Amino acid sequence: MAVAAATASATVTSREEEKSLPDELTIPILLADRVIKSAQEAESSKQDCSDLAKQVDRLSQMLRSTVRIASTTPSFYDRPLRRIASDISKNIDRALTLVRKCKHSGVLRQVFSITSTADFRKVSSLLESSIGDMKWFLSIFESDGGTYLSLPPIASNDPILAWVWSYIATIQMGQPKDRVDAANELASLARDSDRNKKMIVEERGVFPLLKLLKEGPSPEAQSAAANALFNIATSQERVRLIVDLLGVPIIVSVLGDSPMKVQILVANLVSRMGELDPYAQEEFMRENVTRPLVSLLSIGLDFDIIKNQSSKTSIHSLVQMNKELSYNNIRYSNGLSLNYHSDGSSHGSSHNRKEREMELPEVQFKLKVSCAHALWKLSKGSVSNSRKITETKGLLCLAKIIEKEKGELQLNCLMTVLEITAVAESNADLRRAAFKTNCPPAMAILNQLLRVIQEESDPNLQIPAISNVNVATEAAIALGKFVSPDNFNCSQHSKAVIEFNGVQPLMKLIRNGDQARVHGLILLCYLALNAGNSKALEQVRALNALEGAARAVTAQHPELRDLFANAIHHLTLYQAGAHPHRQSFAP
Repeated sequence: MAVAAATASATVTSREEEKSLPDELTIPILLADRVIKSAQEAESSKQDCSDLAKQVDRLSQMLRSTVRIASTTPSFYDRPLRRIASDISKNIDRALTLVRKCKHSGVLRQVFSITSTADFRKVSSLLESSIGDMKWFLSIFESDGGTYLSLPPIASNDPILAWVWSYIATIQMGQPKDRVDAANELASLARDSDRNKKMIVEERGVFPLLKLLKEGPSPEAQSAAANALFNIATSQERVRLIVDLLGVPIIVSVLGDSPMKVQILVANLVSRMGELDPYAQEEFMRENVTRPLVSLLSIGLDFDIIKNQSSKTSIHSLVQMNKELSYNNIRYSNGLSLNYHSDGSSHGSSHNRKEREMELPEVQFKLKVSCAHALWKLSKGSVSNSRKITETKGLLCLAKIIEKEKGELQLNCLMTVLEITAVAESNADLRRAAFKTNCPPAMAILNQLLRVIQEESDPNLQIPAISNVNVATEAAIALGKFVSPDNFNCSQHSKAVIEFNGVQPLMKLIRNGDQARVHGLILLCYLALNAGNSKALEQVRALNALEGAARAVTAQHPELRDLFANAIHHLTLYQAGAHPHRQSFAP
């Protein structure tokens, strides 16, 4: 991570330390003047010197025209010009050296002049290539900002370089439609290979894409920019560069106030950046990205009814909690929420709201899938993001979706809960704040996890994209975080699992494959330790199940030996008379 940070920092620093473009072009222009003057003073090979001077003069005029264009063109893209100008300076310097050799006569000419026709031809060829490079560059401005895909001599061995230059120039300086097309082309190139991604970054393509995402003259432009950035951001180093270029505030702002199709792509970008770089995770937290994500995830949800609540978690208490945790500056209209800028203020566009109201349900569902996935990746290993989610109505939102949805959306919400509980397991403050036994959102989450385990035993609920066993296993892992002895409220949570009839489906889960079996047995051990005197555990013969599985499981997972031994011992205290012929498990 330190290497990635240093590389990204060096990239930004090197950009700041570059000479200004007029200073960069002054060098070859001054050299050109010297060549022309020396050619006029030549005493030998006068015609050859004159021909070189004409080529150099043409280059000089092109460079002067470029200086004028640069001074009058907003957002002038100078990356290819700097590369071309560097080569031009070298080639003009070679011409100057050659022409100066022709200034001497007599004995001095014989001593200093070692020129030949081949020397002039070689330098002339180099100058002609430079002229071709400048013609290509100037043609970008003659094409009205459209993409110009001819091949300059400087990129003759690497055509993709010329395409990248042309696309970036168009994004930065072109007309609206041309900018969209160029961004889509960059997205395609970035998707093709890692080399192309690196080239786009090196040629300064990220900043114009961020600018297009922010200012995009149309949703199509923003979508193209978001897609290109998503394809580029496949390594920690490149994600860090986006962060260093102040991309996070832009991304969060666009996520808060854009049409749904744009928001889907931006949420996917948030997911990828959060997954690849912990620093990006924290930057998104500082910009409060969880607020628009939870807001979008809540679209169309009715929080007034949460199923399977105990008397301790009444409908009234959930509704009251929902009111208390509602955002002060969000209101709902026809089930659709206004959006947030990074400062938390509401600047929802009425035009965008109308577009959202007309969106197909499939688009709304896809947006929720992307937002849930982003919350999952942002909460992983991050105390600050997990706290942000729990401080909002995020837990209620996750519980409701787990209750009513299936497939990828349900799984993403379950994984978000898993990551939050994993973080809470190692952070007492978060654990006490978010998962108190009298906290309705926490109870709603617990109840829905139990329901998932129960329903996943019904084959009619299977879905094509996700195995029932996998979903139930993830729910068992999440429940394990609640009832683990490391959890301050493990006893209360264990009793709640039993109270809501979670033991029977847990025993069914244990009879599945190896992975599901292990996590199910771990959960059963925790229940035995925390509520060993439960009749529900005795009725399903939990003691027999643990004893029968102990040797095989602990042989593969030695770290579980003490857990099994303690759980079996604890159940023995309460159920010893029920199984007089049982053989005890010795660790």
